[in-house]
Amino acid sequence: MEALQILLQDDHLVAINKPAGLLVHRSRVDVHAQEFALQMLRDQIGKLVFPVHRIDRPTSGVLLFALNKECARELSSQFADRTVSKSYLAIVRGKTPESKRWDEPLIEKQDQATDRKARKDKPAQDAVTEFVSLDSWTVPFSAGKYPESRYSLIEAKPLTGRKHQLRRHFNHMAHPIVGDTTYGDRRHNRLFREQFGVSRLLLVAKRLCFLHPINGQAVEVEASIGPEFEYALAQLAQHSIQKNEQA
Repeated sequence: MEALQILLQDDHLVAINKPAGLLVHRSRVDVHAQEFALQMLRDQIGKLVFPVHRIDRPTSGVLLFALNKECARELSSQFADRTVSKSYLAIVRGKTPESKRWDEPLIEKQDQATDRKARKDKPAQDAVTEFVSLDSWTVPFSAGKYPESRYSLIEAKPLTGRKHQLRRHFNHMAHPIVGDTTYGDRRHNRLFREQFGVSRLLLVAKRLCFLHPINGQAVEVEASIGPEFEYALAQLAQHSIQKNEQA
């Protein structure tokens, strides 16, 4: 794998643009994986790094690390206290409302390989997602009983940090994220593979805003969406037969 793209680095923290498909660190999720963001970044900059949050393996985008344990504790506290602002871009099935707030508690999603010791009877935890629609398209390809298919580009802000929150919430809203093989719609995933040659999860951790752990100043880190996501947008625009741009 190529060197990781560093978005921000100083004496106390470093942020990268994590590629889709890369695990944050070693995990039982895939015991055969050989590359991990934590180890790759450590070797790349020649320093110990401490992860302060996670993004799903198939999701690309901003991933933040601290360069010492004190800063890691401070940044982790900001995530726990929900003072960090997170913004994602996603392509979802269907024509979404212009904006929406989705407040739906989620039962903790446990992984058989990694959460074997976790409690099985935990109550549902509060989970809130807000989003706005940025664009939408209708394309002349069928994914089922209709001759056309509709998709939307949305900017989503998870106000809580539950496991797979965005992927689960958008599935429950009947707007699953394209390319999601766990919670998505396999018919639309197949359409993107066959018509556009795109198979990745179309979800990007686009922006992260937090307070610097040392000087307290506001920090904003933003990642590019990457070539596959850009290509998917270009294909939707090229084949669109009804594009609805919103001011």
